[in-house]
Amino acid sequence: MPYVYAFDHRHKRPPMDMKDLLGGKGANLAEMTSVLRLPVPPGFTITTDACRDYMRSGWPKGLNDEVARHVRNLERQMRRRLGDPSDPLLVSVRSGAKFSMPGMMDTVLNLGLNDRSVKGLAQVTDDERFAHDSYRRFIALYARIVLDLDGGRFDDELEATKDAAGVTSDAELGADALKDLCTTYKRIVKEETRRAFPQDPQRQLHGAIEAVFDSWDSARARAYREREKIPHDLGTAVNVQAMVFGNRDDESGTGVGFTRNAATGEDKPYGDFLVNAQGEDVVAGIRNTLDLDDLGKHFPGVKDELLDIFARLEGHYRDMCDTEFTIERGKLWMLQTRVGKRTGRAALRMAVDMTKQGRRRGWSISRDEAI
Repeated sequence: MPYVYAFDHRHKRPPMDMKDLLGGKGANLAEMTSVLRLPVPPGFTITTDACRDYMRSGWPKGLNDEVARHVRNLERQMRRRLGDPSDPLLVSVRSGAKFSMPGMMDTVLNLGLNDRSVKGLAQVTDDERFAHDSYRRFIALYARIVLDLDGGRFDDELEATKDAAGVTSDAELGADALKDLCTTYKRIVKEETRRAFPQDPQRQLHGAIEAVFDSWDSARARAYREREKIPHDLGTAVNVQAMVFGNRDDESGTGVGFTRNAATGEDKPYGDFLVNAQGEDVVAGIRNTLDLDDLGKHFPGVKDELLDIFARLEGHYRDMCDTEFTIERGKLWMLQTRVGKRTGRAALRMAVDMTKQGRRRGWSISRDEAI
């Protein structure tokens, strides 16, 4: 059986029923891509089988060849090559276990950047600031997650750079300040590891995949599974996906959204987003987020499209969903969906409302499902 499947692979059964193999994130990305045909950046999933084999006996035989083949397919789809010094393909590497484990597992963004490809990204986008903003984010994430360095040193340098520039938000930093920050971050890596920051994209990818596998067995992940009574032998899938950029400019952004209010159960979409940001910024608490009403003011067309997708997701999953999305230069991309967690009060209200909404929404749940 293969270790790796593209999001658009035609499985014999609905991908959302294959969370044992594809993990929750991978199953839902495949469902959104191959069944719902939503705007999802292309990519592939390394299965939980690979993680379990890795935990038992190290890096699985044949996995490198499969990953390389899927990277080539992704490069063909995107018409870019990973690490290309003139027009690089960048990818995200994200975990995705069968059961949701918020904040417990690791993610690496902007993988494929190095000292050469960052110049190509700046040239092809005609935006030096954006390219070096993406590079400094990648160095800091990779250093913390893959090289196991203290993220506090990178945060301190970012704060010092903002103070020196007299700004309060990283979005206000200019290209020169971000270039200097990249140099500082690489110096920290060299000091801490006695090795230069890795420049080979294939080595970067291998390291990120291995780090996600390892994060399954981290102390915080084990503690979370103990509390939630999740078995320790399930393993996690790994999702490698073409990057889209919420930090591209002020016509871009990123956010999280719920098809209903997860706290109260009110039948009203709810969410938070940031302009000119990447996903980690929304959950990190370093900037004040905006709500979906503000999304309509900044991106009215995108908000309408997002609410239509929310309705389709609810009808398909027959439940409240939470999502992650990115807007790149005015285009909406869906990065994740799953059946959302909710308070007890919200669960009761949703169950009642969903039994009554048949004519209004075109779908409903039965009394037995509600109970």
